[in-house]
Amino acid sequence: MTNQQPPSDAETAEQHKRSIRSFVLRQGHMTAAQQRAIDTLWPQFGLDYRAEPADLNAAFGRTNPKVLEIGFGMGTATVEIAKRLPQADFLAIDVHGPGVGNILKLIEEENVGNIRVMRHDAVEVVENMLADGSLDGIHIFFPDPWHKKRHNKRRLIQTPFVAKLLPKLKSGGYIHLATDWEEYAVQMLEVLNGFESLQNTAADYAPTPDYRPETKFEARGKRLGHGVWDLVFVRKD
Repeated sequence: MTNQQPPSDAETAEQHKRSIRSFVLRQGHMTAAQQRAIDTLWPQFGLDYRAEPADLNAAFGRTNPKVLEIGFGMGTATVEIAKRLPQADFLAIDVHGPGVGNILKLIEEENVGNIRVMRHDAVEVVENMLADGSLDGIHIFFPDPWHKKRHNKRRLIQTPFVAKLLPKLKSGGYIHLATDWEEYAVQMLEVLNGFESLQNTAADYAPTPDYRPETKFEARGKRLGHGVWDLVFVRKD
């Protein structure tokens, strides 16, 4: 970790002109509290991108299990999961400034010490900073469904990206996906079933694990009759 500031939206956009991206860049309003959290807490809880393997144990100051979370939004669920699983360390990646500021603010308010935050494209982090066999788990919750058929190719959960992720998992490590878009859930299940090294923990979709909290958006969707699908697969080799 360093005292550098995370990149701006413009810098992030310029860095990630690539075929697979973990995000869609959206401008958002940064509140004064969120900006203050970045200014004061990044040196302690932020991890700067470097195109070289990261020492995650050094970043967290301990050798506990490591979980990668891609796309944490405003960070509310991530902080709650970290509180429910204090024995694990969470590397949380997103690119949107207000979300980065908000999760840092929540980390301080909730006195959570087992999260490190990155503001960068997760694809490059996976490719360049994570050693093979360095992760005990991967969380990707409610990625953009790109619901229009012509945009389906932009979805994150596709075979090429999962193929990049799996070597980073230890044997016995897990990948947990969740979506509220049924057609995307079907695609996710098909993609994960396509890897011989992965074993589904359920017949198809898994019960929501106790550690994943229900978000306000998710609860509202359920009241409107929308479904939510969790998938939990384990690396078996």
